[in-house]
Amino acid sequence: MAKHLAETGRPDERAFDVVLFGATGFTGGLTAQYLAEHAPEGARWALAGRNRVKLEEVRASLGEEHAELPLLQADSTDAESLAAIAREARVVISTVGPYLLYGEPLVRACAEAGTDYVDLTGEPEFVDRMYLAHHKTAARTGARLVHACGFDSIPHDLGVFFTMQQVDTGAPVRVRGVVRSNGSFSGGTFHSAMTAMSRARQMSATFKQRRRAEGRPAGREVHAIAGRPGRDRDLGFWLLPLPTIDPQIVVRSAAALPSYGSDFGYSHYAGLKTLRYTVGSMVVVPGLAVAAQVPPLRRALMSRIHPGEGPSEARRAKTWFTVDFVTETGGAKVHTRVSGGDPGYTETAKMLAESALCLAFDDNPPTAGQVTTAAAMGAALLERLQAAGIRFEIC
Repeated sequence: MAKHLAETGRPDERAFDVVLFGATGFTGGLTAQYLAEHAPEGARWALAGRNRVKLEEVRASLGEEHAELPLLQADSTDAESLAAIAREARVVISTVGPYLLYGEPLVRACAEAGTDYVDLTGEPEFVDRMYLAHHKTAARTGARLVHACGFDSIPHDLGVFFTMQQVDTGAPVRVRGVVRSNGSFSGGTFHSAMTAMSRARQMSATFKQRRRAEGRPAGREVHAIAGRPGRDRDLGFWLLPLPTIDPQIVVRSAAALPSYGSDFGYSHYAGLKTLRYTVGSMVVVPGLAVAAQVPPLRRALMSRIHPGEGPSEARRAKTWFTVDFVTETGGAKVHTRVSGGDPGYTETAKMLAESALCLAFDDNPPTAGQVTTAAAMGAALLERLQAAGIRFEIC
């Protein structure tokens, strides 16, 4: 799917193929390192952020061969600086969250400039708000706005995309995804989750507004299935339904891709080894949701974990994830799996960077507007991630 850089041509005279906004944060720094090591020779890319000194530190960490890497100053509160980046880039990567607080100005700038955009948000309200506000503009200008290009939600979205290639979709398809990891939440993810949980009412209202505006695929049934805690006889794990953005992304891909069949349903869980941990999680998660509604408690919890912080390289090297998919259709059952290393940082940076490179340099389906990774890049991104060491397999 990927082309050599010399074969791609360039659709315009923009200065940069890829600009990374938020390069001075923890995940931003890992993404910069990945681009430095894996961007194709001749790729024109740059780092962007509000603090010139910190940008210079990130550039210095990339080695002498990147000593002349362009640095662009921009701030999420300065619309003109963001518009300038969008006008100069083919693809913009954003690692600046919580996105609900800081993300929209850059999405707007990219939509208006016809610039492709990727981020690693897992915030459902933000994604729905961006659809309502900027999808039509992006569809008109040709911009592809692709949210959730990290652990939320690429393993789940492309895992189901991979799975659909292994099954007969002529009958109703039911998929359950079961995620497991020994990793920890990033500071940015924790802040985004607490912000989202504090806005449950607004999140629900925005979701309903988007569903009315978006409509449903004609002649097809596509839906998320609310799961229940219990024992998975196929996998041997205790299941706990996960209230993340991942099922929404998977279902939107299913709505966009007729290859998923005429009747598709997806349910999403955490897989736990013991009943004790399952019951404990059933207490902790609702407890955090309650604390998020009380501003002093929310601030106290968020003050303990700061965005931009992350574990050491040695700790990340010991971290892993798996997402198992059990698919039932036409009386048959298929088990597939996506697996890799540290999901919250190392693999997220890899997925985010490869998504941007895929949009910049690969043959992709003709799409525009707010689209999912499976709909926007599909097979090309799957090929990239497999080559980068993330495993997609039939079990």
